[in-house]
Amino acid sequence: MASATGVPERVVGNGGVAHHHAETEPLLGRPGDVAQADGGSFIKNLYIGTAAITQISILLLVVLIWASVLTKPLILFSGHPLAQSLAILTLVQSILLLQPTHTAEQKRLGQRFHASLNLAAFLFLVAGVTIIEYNKLISNGAHFHSVHGYLGVISSFVLLAQYFVGFTIWATPRLYGSVDNAKSIYKYHRWSGYLILTLLLATVVTATDTPYNYNVLKIPLWAVLLLAILILVGVYPRIQNKSLVSRLQWLLECRAGKQKLSFASLSFRNLFTKDHGWKIYF
Repeated sequence: MASATGVPERVVGNGGVAHHHAETEPLLGRPGDVAQADGGSFIKNLYIGTAAITQISILLLVVLIWASVLTKPLILFSGHPLAQSLAILTLVQSILLLQPTHTAEQKRLGQRFHASLNLAAFLFLVAGVTIIEYNKLISNGAHFHSVHGYLGVISSFVLLAQYFVGFTIWATPRLYGSVDNAKSIYKYHRWSGYLILTLLLATVVTATDTPYNYNVLKIPLWAVLLLAILILVGVYPRIQNKSLVSRLQWLLECRAGKQKLSFASLSFRNLFTKDHGWKIYF
C-alpha cells in the first residue's frame, strides 16, 4: 500500500531484511520516484522523474518542425508535418500522464485523460493523413516512394488497431467475454503503446530523407534523431518495474527442482545478481 506521499511502504522479508515494494518502482530509480501521490495532481505526472527529458525533447522537436515549416512558403502539404507533430506531442502527453498512476482511482481517472488525449491525437493524425492523401491525389504523386512513406502507412494501420483495442477495453470490456479478460489484454495494449511510440518517432526521423525536406524544410537528420532518442530516454525508464518483471517471470526457473523463480522481492537493480541464480541461463 502506498503512503500519503505516493511512496510505497517498506516490506520486511525473511531474515528481517527490508525490501522495497516493487509495484511502483521504475526501471531507473527508487520505488515511488515516479508514483503519483495519493490525491496529487495529474499535471505533476507530466514532468516527474525522467519525464522532464521527454517534455523538453518533444517540445524542441515540435518547435523545430513548426519553425522550419512556417519560415517557408506555405502550401497545402505544409499542414501534414504540422498536424503530425501535434499528434505525436499529444500522444506523448497521454503516456506520461498515465504512467505514474498506481491506485484504482488514479488509474480510472488517468484512463479518462489518456482516452481524451488520444482522441485529440487521432484527430490530428486524421488531418495529417487527409492532407497528404489529397495532395497526392491532385498532384498524381506516387505512394511508397520512401522509407517514410512505408513507415507512415504501417504506423497508421497499427495505430488504428491500437485505438480500437484501447477504446473497447475501456468502453465495452464485455466484448472480450468478461471484464477480467479485458484487463488481461490491457497489459499488451500498454506495451504495444511503447513500441508504437518508437515506430512513430522512427517515421519522423525518416521524414528527413524525403524530397520535401531536402528541397524545402532542410531539417537536419542528426537533430531529429537526437531528440527522438531523448524522448524515449525519458519515457522508458518510467515503466514500472513490476510490469517488466512479470513479463520475464515465465522465462526463468530456479536450479532446484526447476521451480519458477519467485519475484516477490525482486527489484530491477538486482535482476542480474548471483542471488537469483540467473547466470545458469545465459
